Amino acid sequence: MVNTGTTGEAPGSDIQAVTRAGQICALFGPGTAELTAADVSERLGLNRTTAYRYCISMVTAGILDRGTTKGTFVLGELMLRLGIQALRRRPVVDLAPPLLARLSEATRMTAVLSLWSSRGPVVTLVEEDRTRPAVVTVRPGTELDRTAAQARVFLAHQPDQRGLEALSLGASPTERAELEAAVYTARRTGYTITELPGGVIAAAAPVFGPEGIAATVGLLGTDSSIDLSAGSPAVTELLAVTAALTEALTHR
Repeated sequence: MVNTGTTGEAPGSDIQAVTRAGQICALFGPGTAELTAADVSERLGLNRTTAYRYCISMVTAGILDRGTTKGTFVLGELMLRLGIQALRRRPVVDLAPPLLARLSEATRMTAVLSLWSSRGPVVTLVEEDRTRPAVVTVRPGTELDRTAAQARVFLAHQPDQRGLEALSLGASPTERAELEAAVYTARRTGYTITELPGGVIAAAAPVFGPEGIAATVGLLGTDSSIDLSAGSPAVTELLAVTAALTEALTHR
């Protein structure tokens, strides 16, 4: 438990209110999609009444929303919009759209660019295959969990274990071992392939900048006839696009 001050709040303490709101937002992450006022109280050292009052005020401001479970809170639409805008400031977001369109057209799959935030990978750009009557897709702003191909590629190229530890929260020993094996494979081969529930298949590869991994590009599809094996046309095109983005970022 982190105690950052007294459990009471001084009337009119606007600066402290901003600090508290930021601390509450920072409690959310890949393993913490919902929080109760009791959770906030315990983790920040506030009394429950004060914690609940903050949560309700943040709902009114659009910073939090009510969760699906009674008494819980989730990050609000305002936070998602602001997060996407912050991620869009990165150069790779300016360079990626035409290459994502090329990738989606060549593979007839949904192409996705994701960036790493303080809480893990976040979907930033999506290019859907418009030639199909039905597509599998993901919404910009979605936080990816440890089962996602792009999350595993990020973990494979990070300089320390903090990302792996964050995304492993709540994982069983078997799930942790499977994740570590997938991360090792992604590091060794340069890309990864993942089969998700519902028949969804995904492939992902890294994009590098001057300071290391800058983004990941992924492919999503459901067609069992799509070949995502090493050397297949889809994987070859994926690696060509990530290489082109890496070169553009390096030169920039």
